[in-house]
Amino acid sequence: MTTINPFENALKKLHEATTILSLSEQEYIKMSTPEAVLKRTVTITMDSGIEQSFDAYRVQFNSALGPYKGGIRFHPHADLDEVKTLAFLMALKCSVVNIPMGGGKGGIQVNPKELSEAELERLSRAWVRIFFKDIGPKKDIPAPDVYTNPQIMLWMTDEYSKLAGKPSPAAFTGKPAEHGGSEGRAFSTAQGGYYSIRELAKKLAMKPEETRVVVQGFGNAGYHIARIMHNAGYQIIGLSDSKGAVVVQRGSFDPEQLHAYKKENGSIQGFVCDNKDCKCDEHSHITNGELLEFETDILVPAALENQITDKNVDRIDTKVIVELANGPTTPEADAILFKKGVVVIPDILANAGGVTVSYFEWVQNLANHYWTLEEVQDKLKNKMQKATNDIWETKNKYNTDMRTSAYIIAIKRIINAIKLKTINVKY
Repeated sequence: MTTINPFENALKKLHEATTILSLSEQEYIKMSTPEAVLKRTVTITMDSGIEQSFDAYRVQFNSALGPYKGGIRFHPHADLDEVKTLAFLMALKCSVVNIPMGGGKGGIQVNPKELSEAELERLSRAWVRIFFKDIGPKKDIPAPDVYTNPQIMLWMTDEYSKLAGKPSPAAFTGKPAEHGGSEGRAFSTAQGGYYSIRELAKKLAMKPEETRVVVQGFGNAGYHIARIMHNAGYQIIGLSDSKGAVVVQRGSFDPEQLHAYKKENGSIQGFVCDNKDCKCDEHSHITNGELLEFETDILVPAALENQITDKNVDRIDTKVIVELANGPTTPEADAILFKKGVVVIPDILANAGGVTVSYFEWVQNLANHYWTLEEVQDKLKNKMQKATNDIWETKNKYNTDMRTSAYIIAIKRIINAIKLKTINVKY
């Protein structure tokens, strides 16, 4: 795995897109520089009675299109470089799917698995207190991310409401449905990715029943994309979690069976299908690295960043890559894939379903009017289909890859918004 700074990765593609658009140096600086980088210390009393402090972050990258939007992650390796990169990508995602939101991201450097539920609640509420003046329904709306969940968002919303002196459900998204959350939010990242895949499949004449799919990562996004694609008739021939992968030589897996096995055993490792009605046959266990190189038609990295690099890209054997994870492909590998003719649906499109439905939740909270699951999915489908088609047309216009095309569209919208707001003002 490469150790390159993730923000440098993002800036390489930004530079390429801004060069194509012939943007000025000032415009490049505007696109590559966050508007605010906030680093503070959050201190809580542990169950033992001892006070403990943690580094806490919020990066607000660009608000040209609307309020900042982005998740909060609780992770032992969360740092400013990572948070800044994700805030930048969030600004692009919002622009790509054309929702009126900017890019933000936050985090606490902590291992939440080492905290009790009471400590986790105190930490969540403390984060809100130290960033209260920097966030809010019309300024910066956080959401869940790695190791945060609807319960944490509910604690944070409650804390914000207490500090604001009034109910403020629109201050955070990703809440439980019974407390102002949106229908479909739990699997919106995968659902959005599927709508993009379906649109691309039409262009490439890929029939579901003839299309083999490998999914790396069997967390929330990976499980749901496998489930949705299986139900749509795609052949799921490989799946993995952090401990390894399982592939089928003939037929296809039913992801629900592996999901049930993982819930019972903690991993898909050791899975043996004993269902006489199952369509998987001759399956075997391999490593995650081997899974990436398994012959398939669609490869879905849905786990970690920097999985496809210049070290393994020559052995990648697929027609399409769908980046449900953030940053799974390095710039060096990206260029090689383009030369090989592999179509990559980039992360800023493929996983934009999550922020899109978060935006829908925010709209519903502000209006105090809530949509059905069918309404949410219909609106999400329209957004993802339009974005995929726009990117495909831009790709053909500039004879480039889909990632560069997505950057071009996103940057143009943001720069145009900045120009409209700063007309007759030099920056």
